[in-house]
Amino acid sequence: MKYIVTGGAGFIGSNLVDQLIDDGHEVHILDNFSTGKKENCNNSAIYHELDISNTSLNQQFIDIMRDSDGLFHVAALARVEESINNPVMYEKNNTTGTLNMLQCACDAGIKRFIYSSSSSVYGITDKLPSRENDKINPISPYAVQKYYGEIYCTMFAQAYGLETASLRYFNVYGERQNVEDAYPLVIAVFIKQRLSGKPLTIRGDGKQRRDFIHVKDVVRANILAMRSDMIGKGEIINIGYADNRSVNDIAEMIGGPTINIASVFEPKKTLSDNSKAKMLLNWKPSVIIEEWISNYKKDLGIIDE
Repeated sequence: MKYIVTGGAGFIGSNLVDQLIDDGHEVHILDNFSTGKKENCNNSAIYHELDISNTSLNQQFIDIMRDSDGLFHVAALARVEESINNPVMYEKNNTTGTLNMLQCACDAGIKRFIYSSSSSVYGITDKLPSRENDKINPISPYAVQKYYGEIYCTMFAQAYGLETASLRYFNVYGERQNVEDAYPLVIAVFIKQRLSGKPLTIRGDGKQRRDFIHVKDVVRANILAMRSDMIGKGEIINIGYADNRSVNDIAEMIGGPTINIASVFEPKKTLSDNSKAKMLLNWKPSVIIEEWISNYKKDLGIIDE
């Protein structure tokens, strides 16, 4: 197969590219390296350093996409707090960029478009676990823009016949994550602080809980979504572990001294209902966070006394 991956130099996108290459596919990457890293690039993929929101490049996008079997739209500016400070810049990349890729995919004759959305669309809610038909309550421009993308994907399936699906990732962690990625960054931040010999900074009381899902499970969900005969009409699907851990729990797993700093405006808890993913994609998470953190610490040479 020939696949297009937008944001293929980023945390999630580069892991997806690696798996597609390992599976023997031809992979083309669209990335402007605004947040992606060139060291993440798989040498067997074909990279196109282009800005997906630049509509003057559409004929070039269409030429790259032509004869492709599917497009994984992973590219996004994903720093939540920065989206609050720069909503117009984020709107251009996250909303215009998504719309532009949908349009180019249609014009190139691509069959299926898999969109990376976010659990941030649920916002602050007391109704847990979150299900795909629950009320949407985004509390940042980034979350609003991710929701726009879902609406556009559903509309393109209905109006243009482009097969689409939106995967709502919960809190993705794993290899290559860094402190600039989407929130919460707690695992990456804590690992960096532990390696630097600094105390782990816990915002507020540390009792806030997150549904953490490993990037390899996210990658597998994307590939299953591209292949599934049960989706393609704009379905929205949670990709989460259906369990959560507190920030204090994560700090204890990583180890070392801690300090508490000022809290930020954020949901107190996230928790996914992933039954739809199990039903439509035959997917379920496989990576256990305690085991991954333990193994990752060993790989980094972190030894608990």
